[in-house]
Amino acid sequence: MIINWVKKSASPVIYILSGMILGVAMLAIQSFSEKDGTEYPDNERPVQVAAPCIIPDEMTFAGEPVPLKNFDTRESLDKELLVNAYWHSHTLLVLKKTKRYFAIIEPILEKYGIPSDFKYIPMAESNFENSRSPAGATGVWQIMEGTAREYGLEVNNEVDERYHLEKSTEVACKFFLKSYEQYKNWTLAAASYNVGRKGIDNQIERQQVDNYYNLLLNEETARYVFRILAFKLITEDPQNFSFHIQDEDYYPVLPFEEVKVDTGITNIARFAGSYSINYKLLKLFNPWLRDNHLTNKSGKTYLIKIPLDSNRNYADLTAGINEEPDGGSPQ
Repeated sequence: MIINWVKKSASPVIYILSGMILGVAMLAIQSFSEKDGTEYPDNERPVQVAAPCIIPDEMTFAGEPVPLKNFDTRESLDKELLVNAYWHSHTLLVLKKTKRYFAIIEPILEKYGIPSDFKYIPMAESNFENSRSPAGATGVWQIMEGTAREYGLEVNNEVDERYHLEKSTEVACKFFLKSYEQYKNWTLAAASYNVGRKGIDNQIERQQVDNYYNLLLNEETARYVFRILAFKLITEDPQNFSFHIQDEDYYPVLPFEEVKVDTGITNIARFAGSYSINYKLLKLFNPWLRDNHLTNKSGKTYLIKIPLDSNRNYADLTAGINEEPDGGSPQ
C-alpha cells in the first residue's frame, strides 16, 4: 500500500519542486539584469566581447619596420594583443611594475647602445618576476646557467647573480650586441635571445631567408617577437586596450643605498638587523643572495642594497613616482 502511494504521489511532488526551482532562478536572473537599473531586450546580452583595439597601420621594433601589411604578421600580432589585452589581471600587474623596472633597465640599455624597445623583453620573458623555468632559465631575464657563467656571472648555492637585476641586464645587453654583430638586425637579435643563435642560424640556412618575419620557426619563437610588440603597444597606450591606469597606480621606484662587503657574512638576518631592516627586506632588495650566510672565501667585493626610509609611507613614494631613486646606481 505505502509503495503504491509513493509511486502515485512522486510525480506531483517533483512537478511542484521543479516549479519552485524554476521560479527562484527566474527571479535571480531578473534581479541580476535589473540591479543597475537597465533593462535589456530578450535578444541582447549585457556583456559583449569585442576586439580590444585597432592595430596600427605601421609600427617598428628597435627602429626596424614591422611588415603589418602581410596577413601573417598582422594576425600574429593580433593574437598576442588579444591574449594579453584580455588577460586583465596579468597584464595590469605587469604594467604596474614598468616604472620600477624601467628605471633600472633603461640606463643600462643606453649604456650598451641597445635600443630602448628591448626593455619590453623581460615583460615577455618573466613578467618582471624572479622566476625559474622548468628548463632552468632564471631571473627577470630568464638566463640559463651556462650562459650566466659564460658572461661572468657567479652561480652557486650562496650567490646566483642571475637574480641580480643590474648584472643580469648587462649580460642580456652583451648577448644582444653579439647577436646584432652577427645578424646586423635587432629583430633577429631579439629572436635569438629566445632560441639561441644556433637555432636562428639553422633556420636561416634551411629556409634561405634572413628576415624574422619570413622565417618559419617553432611556435614559441614564432610568437616571441610578437609578444614583445604587444607589450610595447599596450605599455605605450594602455587606454587603447581598456587599461585605465593612473600615475599613482604604478609601483614606485624604491630608494636604496649600497654597502660594500668584502668579507663573509655568518648570518644575513643579523646583518640585516645591523642596518635596522629585517631579513625579508634585505632579500627582497638582494634576491641574488640565496642563503642565510655568505662564505666569500675569495674576499670578493659585493654591493648589497639597503633600502632607504623602509618605514616611509607608501603614498609618499607613489607621489614621487617619476623622480629618480635616492641613491644607488646600476652596477
